[in-house]
Amino acid sequence: MLPKRAKPDLVKEVRGDINVTPLVDVCLVLLIIFMVVTPMLQKGVGVALPETPKPEQMPEGKNQVTMAVQKDGRVFLEQNWIPDENLKATLADLHAQNPDKNVVIKADKTLQYRKVRAVMQLLNEAGFGKVGLVTEKKHTT
Repeated sequence: MLPKRAKPDLVKEVRGDINVTPLVDVCLVLLIIFMVVTPMLQKGVGVALPETPKPEQMPEGKNQVTMAVQKDGRVFLEQNWIPDENLKATLADLHAQNPDKNVVIKADKTLQYRKVRAVMQLLNEAGFGKVGLVTEKKHTT
């Protein structure tokens, strides 16, 4: 008969538990990163968009320009505010530089439609043929 071997005090038994603390830490860091980066992905100035039940998807590209019309009527081209008196000339210059640009308009949902129509008319006079309106999907509760 073989003698029993004594376990040394320094050797610990292997535990079969999974340590989830590092996983939770990584998930929280990723959540914070996404919360910080997501607002930066939106183009143009932020406005409260109108809601529609089934908005059509329009692909974004480098050939697209975003215009925003805030509820006070101020017009922004990408991030730059354009005064009303300079808007027509600015749009004509933009069209002269690249006539193939597509324009999307983000207009505040509380804005009167005549202001949006006036911006669309200026775009048409400048020569832009492809103009779209940006909406959000209506959330049903």
